[in-house]
Amino acid sequence: MMSESELTTILIIDNHSIDLRILLDLFSQKQVNLFWINPDKAAVSMEKLSLADLIFIAVSVLGENEYLLCQHLQSSGLNIPIVLITTSQNQETIKTGLSLGVIDYLFTCLETEEFLLKLNNYWKLAENRKEVRQSFNQLKQELETERRENLQLKNINYQLEIKVESQQEELQKSIIESENNQIALEQCFKKIKIIQTQLVNNEKMSILGQMLAGIAHEINNPVNFIYGNLAYVQEYTDNLLKIFELYQQYYSNPHPVIQQEVEAVELNFILEDLPKMLESMQVGAERIREIVLSLRNFARQDGSQMRATNLHEGIDSTLMILQNRLKRKQDHPAIHVIKEYSSSLPLVECYGGEMNQVFMNILANAIDAIEENNQQKNIEELQVNPGHILIKTDIINDHNVVIKISDNAGGMTEEILAHLFEPFFTTKPVGKGTGIGLSISKNIVVEKHKGSLQCISTPGKGTEFIIEIPITQEMPTQKHEYKKQVSILTQGN
Repeated sequence: MMSESELTTILIIDNHSIDLRILLDLFSQKQVNLFWINPDKAAVSMEKLSLADLIFIAVSVLGENEYLLCQHLQSSGLNIPIVLITTSQNQETIKTGLSLGVIDYLFTCLETEEFLLKLNNYWKLAENRKEVRQSFNQLKQELETERRENLQLKNINYQLEIKVESQQEELQKSIIESENNQIALEQCFKKIKIIQTQLVNNEKMSILGQMLAGIAHEINNPVNFIYGNLAYVQEYTDNLLKIFELYQQYYSNPHPVIQQEVEAVELNFILEDLPKMLESMQVGAERIREIVLSLRNFARQDGSQMRATNLHEGIDSTLMILQNRLKRKQDHPAIHVIKEYSSSLPLVECYGGEMNQVFMNILANAIDAIEENNQQKNIEELQVNPGHILIKTDIINDHNVVIKISDNAGGMTEEILAHLFEPFFTTKPVGKGTGIGLSISKNIVVEKHKGSLQCISTPGKGTEFIIEIPITQEMPTQKHEYKKQVSILTQGN
């Protein structure tokens, strides 16, 4: 059995002025919901009106209430079919009703069979409307359900998006944190490696210093003995030569045996060459003393405290150690060293041994660069523009000293320059460079002496290293930024 919501709903507005038994008999045989409303109450029963599939207005004559009802239904947009059952056949009344939404008239004067056929057709119309209404309601429910599901799905998606974004942010943070940890770990390992290398290098320098100091001491003793006696040898020789000249003056005709021996030993050559030999020995001994002094100066042990140091002596000592690399070779001329020392440069409070190490690293790199650049030139080019190293010293603002070491080895690219002071960065072949020298030098200058170490390089021209340190550690350090200048480009002239 069908539920009430599934039955066709027919609303009858009746003022009891017309006999509706035929209508009741017909619909009693159908599965319909019948509602009865008095015309006076119809205007206030819109809830029931909206549920109807068909409306019959049964009045003998259309009155004001019926007109108002029709107007109300027409303006409501419900589109419910209205059939007027009446006894009046007035044309004006019919036209008015049709204009207000009435679809048809049933006159009580019709034959019973015709009346029933029309009622039956209206019932079918109501059935169709019911099916359409139900389909519409079902579709409306489905759309509402779909809307709610879509809204729910949208909310779920929104929540999922929030969760995904949150997880992505957490993941991104984790990735960044992991990358930072990785970078920190790599930096830590790099620092450890630097410290290990520095410790090894310091140990090597310490051993080298002790060895050089020992060698210098061992050489210095016999050299001092020789150097100290050369003056007496010179004096004795001068005396002997003077006596021999007297013999030649007062005994001009010696015994033939003596004359024969004089000619055999080439006495005249000996008399001429002996002073020259003594002078060469004097120069050689002084040269050995200078080398010993340079070795002792370069190999000095700084200890834990800074000392007032002559930086010029440190540079000269370093150049003395590197002298063999500066000499003329078979495939290229000598590397000229030009010194422009400031005569007013004071003693500087520093670790002299470590500053010598800085000079050694920079000067050795300059020699390497010049040798590599020389391989790309022919003999004529090298003779016209030989490799040279320019060393300048000066005082800045009464607080700092600056040492500039430049070469004409062709310079470096910006890419190499950007990584120059990074630990273990090197452009040299495997086995020829560790990439730690300049990093250690920067650490010595910047960290230990509160100074600065900068590099300016012009591709095709040359490179200049600028070392700036305070004269004393109590003085304020005002570091300067050095930029490329034309003077750097013309340093090879």
